[in-house]
Amino acid sequence: MSSRCVLVHALAPDGTTARQANDLLNEYVADRRRGLAVWHDHFVGVHGGAVVLDVRSDDEQELLDDTGPLAGWQLSLHPLTFSLSAVGFAAQTSFTLEQYRDVSLEELAAAERADPRFWWQRRNS
Repeated sequence: MSSRCVLVHALAPDGTTARQANDLLNEYVADRRRGLAVWHDHFVGVHGGAVVLDVRSDDEQELLDDTGPLAGWQLSLHPLTFSLSAVGFAAQTSFTLEQYRDVSLEELAAAERADPRFWWQRRNS
């Protein structure tokens, strides 16, 4: 088995509240048996979210077929081409910014305005 990051796109069934969807997606992300959770976020408007998992073993690969707390959700799994590990996912982020927008993540962070909604600014202060 070769390591590769997989994007999991998850949409909650009708009738699921935003809070329920957030809690269930977070439960899915928190399950360490699924691989290394590299990134996740929740959708605005439609309830659900996306997760990037660094899948590094056969056991983790097999769990991609197990919806766990997301039973009944619409799941799409997409292995990523260039993100062969968690480090590769971060490198691909930097590469995309630098090659296609001529800016580094560090430059963006330095120029970003203060905003109380930006939780990452509180973590870095």
